[in-house]
Amino acid sequence: MDGPFQGSLLDCSDETVVGPLGDSVRRTHLSRGAWIDVRPGWISGSDALFARLMQDVPWRAERRRMYERVVDVPRLLAFYDEDDTLPDPVLDEAHAALDAHYADELGEPFRTAGLCLYRDERDSVAWHGDRTGRGSTEDTMVAIISLGAPRALMLRPAGGGPARRYGLGHGDLIVMGGSCQRTWEHAIPKSTKATGPRISVQFRPRGVR
Repeated sequence: MDGPFQGSLLDCSDETVVGPLGDSVRRTHLSRGAWIDVRPGWISGSDALFARLMQDVPWRAERRRMYERVVDVPRLLAFYDEDDTLPDPVLDEAHAALDAHYADELGEPFRTAGLCLYRDERDSVAWHGDRTGRGSTEDTMVAIISLGAPRALMLRPAGGGPARRYGLGHGDLIVMGGSCQRTWEHAIPKSTKATGPRISVQFRPRGVR
């Protein structure tokens, strides 16, 4: 990969452990029925998980049409459908913990896992909401685990407005819920500073992409 990975001095355990949720989750209400939950350092020893995923996941590059030309997607991708085996047992534990914590509020389990590898500061994802499928018309949740080098996840009201910045990495969890996918947008912008690789793991319910 292009960027060197520097592990966290605060996350140096060889054992990867999924922590509790409960009262450790901090909720912020945004506007128009949108909210986010943040749980810093949810997965301890996450750098070991990061290293395993870097090696074991069948990362692929994609190209997409943008306006009148086809361009490289500025990140590598992997997708695990609901019947697929996740690439690491720690992700199974995280999946089960999310299902248990959000069961009453979400009313259904998380079904799929999408993984993105941001290789360095040049990789990014533009402003968007997960509106393909049910996310365009229904309240839902998207849970994201950040592994590796911290990157800024930006949130703003759909159509523009003041943005909020969340620096996420080394096992942090953020959950976007309520109307967030319809009424807000999120992005991982390119960075002007040299940045090591980051992996995001996104758990979603069925029919949300």
